[in-house]
Amino acid sequence: MSTQTFWNISISTKIPKVGSLPVLLLVSDISAFVVCLQFGFWLRWGKPLNEFNLIFCGLILLILSVFYLADTYKPESQIAGLRVPARIILCNAFVAGVSAALIYLSGAWKQNPFVWRGVLLPSLGIFTILAVMSRLWAARWVRSRAQQTRWLILGAGDSAIKFVKDFLKINPLGRLVVLAEDLENINQLPNSSINGMGSLLDLPDWISLSWSGVLVATEVELSDAQLQQLMQMRLQGIPVYRLPDYYEGLWYKLPSFLLQDTWFIFNVGFNLISSGISWKLKRLVDIIAAFLLLLTLSPLILLTALAIKLDSPGSIFYSQLRTGLNTQTFRVYKFRSMYQDAEKRGVQWATKRDPRITRVGYLLRLTRIDELPQLWNVLLGDMSLIGPRPERPEFDVKLRKAIPYYDVRYLVKPGITGWAQVLYPYGASIEDAYEKLSYDLYYIKNYSIWLDVAIFFKTIRVVLLGKGR
Repeated sequence: MSTQTFWNISISTKIPKVGSLPVLLLVSDISAFVVCLQFGFWLRWGKPLNEFNLIFCGLILLILSVFYLADTYKPESQIAGLRVPARIILCNAFVAGVSAALIYLSGAWKQNPFVWRGVLLPSLGIFTILAVMSRLWAARWVRSRAQQTRWLILGAGDSAIKFVKDFLKINPLGRLVVLAEDLENINQLPNSSINGMGSLLDLPDWISLSWSGVLVATEVELSDAQLQQLMQMRLQGIPVYRLPDYYEGLWYKLPSFLLQDTWFIFNVGFNLISSGISWKLKRLVDIIAAFLLLLTLSPLILLTALAIKLDSPGSIFYSQLRTGLNTQTFRVYKFRSMYQDAEKRGVQWATKRDPRITRVGYLLRLTRIDELPQLWNVLLGDMSLIGPRPERPEFDVKLRKAIPYYDVRYLVKPGITGWAQVLYPYGASIEDAYEKLSYDLYYIKNYSIWLDVAIFFKTIRVVLLGKGR
């Protein structure tokens, strides 16, 4: 079978991972701001800036923090319809206002001429232009990279079909070729987005071509000859993935429908479950952090309680039974965000713009302030600060039947925030539960203190941008 039937593939160079792009943008921002500040100082005083002090370091930290919270290190992302360049402009306007106020109120401009408005404001203006240009270049690079990606998929079963749909959502410009055991299965794929199709028997015709990688579906059973052909591709530098490994390594999740008992037996990870030291360290951090948060946020907690009381009749707090460690139930505490008797028609999932939610409750859910009383659950030991979201036992019965390996999420304590909560929008359906479990499984398998730190900072961004539910 001629491969030219599908498209004319030319040999392409290896494409770098997008994962390095945020680091490049971060280094670019730091370097650009230093250069801009030097240039602004030279324009104002006619000489270079020879030393940098704590104010300069604080300014750099403020800029990077605001850029991170505004999600400007993902050049293709949007927030409230605003692309990254627009958010860069808003961020630097905010930084200019905050830094100018702090410098004026503290009187720092009297001792440090580099923070005069004649130096700082022009520097920020030029830096804004450079930061916008770097994001425009990065977005163009990402699109160009996506158009060059070419993936060979072996198999057209249920897992491959689901992968193709997920792939096209994330990378609609990528190219896919599917080689199936049974050509009839290919008809179930979205043909308009597949650049090539064929039989697994044609694999020798494709191994000499240039690929971004090869993906082997879960259901596929390869012959010895086909395994040798894949080994040949692997030794040529072409990565070969099983679908679970691809989801884990590039999309940071583990869909349960791809997993099998043998995968759990032979795969590395799940250190939190087996490591007593990790359990104790995590518990110690939970106790200290929960106590400090309760102490620090006590004024906010009192104001929230007052707002709930004035907004609608009923108690300030409410409690529910939730499923925790080892599927044991416990009572969770939250600020009341719904009207009284919201579940008089029975237990049901919350929906978007749910009419049962009060005016104050909507704001509490949007900023996740309604979760603050769960800090008490953390101190009691029922929950952790970070972990899978605790589900209601009534929903667990349905989800356990519908989703394979669902109870694995209860091998660790549930959390106030978690990997699923910061990466997947709030949803209330079995399909959403599938997706959230895939992130929970990734967290449980790859737990580390650094992953918890990453979730902590992502949670701050979710709260400040009002991306709760």
